[in-house]
Amino acid sequence: MAEETLKDKTAKGLFWGGVSNGLQQILNLVFGIILLRVLDAEDYGMVGMLAIFMGIASTIQESGFSAALINIKEFKHEDYNAVFWFSLIAGIIIYIILFFVAPLISWFYEKPELTNLSRFLFVGILFGGMGIAHNAALSKKLMVKEKAKVDVIALLASGIIGVILALNGFAYWGLAVQSVTYVGVSTFLRWHYSPWKPSMHINLSPLNDMFSFSIKLFLTNIFWQINTNIFSVLLGKFYNPKQVGYYSQGNKWTVMGSTVIVGMINSIAQPVLTQMSDDIERQRNAFRKMLRFGAFVSFPLMLGLAFVGKEFLLIAGGDKWLPSVSFLQLFSIWGAIYYMWHLYVSILITHGKSNIYLGGMLLVGLLQLVTVGLMFPYGIFP
Repeated sequence: MAEETLKDKTAKGLFWGGVSNGLQQILNLVFGIILLRVLDAEDYGMVGMLAIFMGIASTIQESGFSAALINIKEFKHEDYNAVFWFSLIAGIIIYIILFFVAPLISWFYEKPELTNLSRFLFVGILFGGMGIAHNAALSKKLMVKEKAKVDVIALLASGIIGVILALNGFAYWGLAVQSVTYVGVSTFLRWHYSPWKPSMHINLSPLNDMFSFSIKLFLTNIFWQINTNIFSVLLGKFYNPKQVGYYSQGNKWTVMGSTVIVGMINSIAQPVLTQMSDDIERQRNAFRKMLRFGAFVSFPLMLGLAFVGKEFLLIAGGDKWLPSVSFLQLFSIWGAIYYMWHLYVSILITHGKSNIYLGGMLLVGLLQLVTVGLMFPYGIFP
């Protein structure tokens, strides 16, 4: 009976994960096309140059505790409460630091406008810290339908606001408000749907039991953020916001495509594999099914996007976005196998092997830095 129940939950999780990510990508497509026609590459570049700060700040807030909570077999209020207060306090401290560091960010990029823009955009860090434990609770309980509602409603609300502001001439400020609104609305809805609520009793001692597991995930995620955003930083420093915008757009549409399958599988992978951790053969079979299902969707979707990339960008945004085509096609190859990386990470975490995850990410980061150093003088695409 337990197996049937888990099968039902897995099937429902994949279904609602697919519905959620499908709707999200449709909304992203609609809003993205509108914004693509209204804004230019420099607007996207201004926000893109700040992505690494947002990513690292979010990683510090989360510190690997979200995955640790999902990996714990027994649901305990004290564990979730400790993660909630840690994330909230960390978010406040990080925002204060970044608020005063904002002028240095502007100086680094030689863009005075980034001071006020970054201070506003970083407000999303405060909102995000309030919903980390609630999101883990939703994932732990396999409440994928509720998570789908959260993501779709937040995307719809933030997209409408972003489009309205862009149409009224707010340029990159529209993108910033859209980003903060998304985080704020999604955090509010996670509180609404989550079966768990925090208490005012602040006790961080439960974090000690998760620390040995979460610290490796934390370090890995820091390197992942650096690896992901290093190009935007280099382009923003050594080239200009417009070129960052072309790069960001090529990457954005690829990420949208790969997110359909990654989000669908991620919504159920770790919780389901964790529940099967005592039966290795059963866990292997479930893993293989997810791997095959992912390939069935991912390869046609991403390689198809690469083939029609030029026509798609011409129709969506016009001639001004043609420099993004080469990036879109290159990243589509990566996007086709991206879901596999997430699946293998999930099974490593399920078995507590976050050290392998960390070692792999360090190796990737070092190889990437060497590649950047060798190829950077030859232009952006190489």
